[in-house]
Amino acid sequence: MLNKYLLIFFSFILITSCTNTKKKETENKEITLYTHRHYDSDKLIFEKFEKESGIKVNVVKANADELIQKMEIEGEKSRADLLITVDAGRLVRAKQKGLLQNATSEILEKNIPNHLKDEDNNWFGLTKRARVIVYDKNKVNPEDLSTYEALTDNKWKKKILIRTSTNIYNQSLLASIIANDGSEEAKSWASGLVENFARKPKGNDRDQVKAILAGEGEIGIINTYYLGKLINSKDSLEVKAGNAVGVFFPNQNNRGTHINVSGIGVAKYAPNKEAAIKFIEYLSSKEVQEIFANANYEYPVNPNASSSELLNSWGTFKEDKLPLSKLGELNKEAVIVFDEVAWDKGPNAE
Repeated sequence: MLNKYLLIFFSFILITSCTNTKKKETENKEITLYTHRHYDSDKLIFEKFEKESGIKVNVVKANADELIQKMEIEGEKSRADLLITVDAGRLVRAKQKGLLQNATSEILEKNIPNHLKDEDNNWFGLTKRARVIVYDKNKVNPEDLSTYEALTDNKWKKKILIRTSTNIYNQSLLASIIANDGSEEAKSWASGLVENFARKPKGNDRDQVKAILAGEGEIGIINTYYLGKLINSKDSLEVKAGNAVGVFFPNQNNRGTHINVSGIGVAKYAPNKEAAIKFIEYLSSKEVQEIFANANYEYPVNPNASSSELLNSWGTFKEDKLPLSKLGELNKEAVIVFDEVAWDKGPNAE
């Protein structure tokens, strides 16, 4: 009889222990995401992941520089499992600061092309944006357009609109020109473009399109994502501005159009690395990639995923396959070149 009660007692202890272990495992099934992205569609994707995986996603939002600094200050005590930011240059910066770690995965190897991720698997592209030429449909013949380099031609004098040199997308574009054409040619390009500015650089990408509508210039250099936002805006003026311009993909007869990404990496001291990798795998899936594409007018990185109807209407294009890590490696040089050519002072600067 005693043995019977002992057996029941130990069975109870074992069941309780297993239950507590499973409860603990469930409680630990969560990840903390530091993200620069701020879209409603991302929130829906995260909620969908939670339901399908049982892994809770805690989201911390701020701009990229603030998040990178936060991770630096927190060090080993950081609760960040993942960092999402826009522009490959920032991802390279996070890697150089030792804030990311290797995240090897067969699924990610299959879903994300090599040039869109870090060679050490410290970060992975999630969505693509092409940096294109937009032009006034009523004033510019697209047959007169060809490459980024050709925008320095005298026929574009006082017609070019673009953001300041502090903009990371411009820094990455110049870094790509340095990588492809060499330092001297890149400096010559930047100097020549300044001479063709319609005004001093200012505003964001959407403002360049609005300025074309207002007659301030005829050519703009912007990310495709922003044009999608304008065309689908609730503001009638923004819609009018978006529809007033055509899209031209430069450098189709050589290296291809410059692209950039929003991307993700596993934090160096991630408390839940395995769950973090599962999350990246989920974001790289065909289904989720197409949600990104349709909701935010971004190009998917997964070759099997389809782009949105709007982006497809602009046509297919050849993209520059330059490894995006180069954008970060050459960022400092790009910033120096911008300063040397007095980019932000505009044309005829003394």
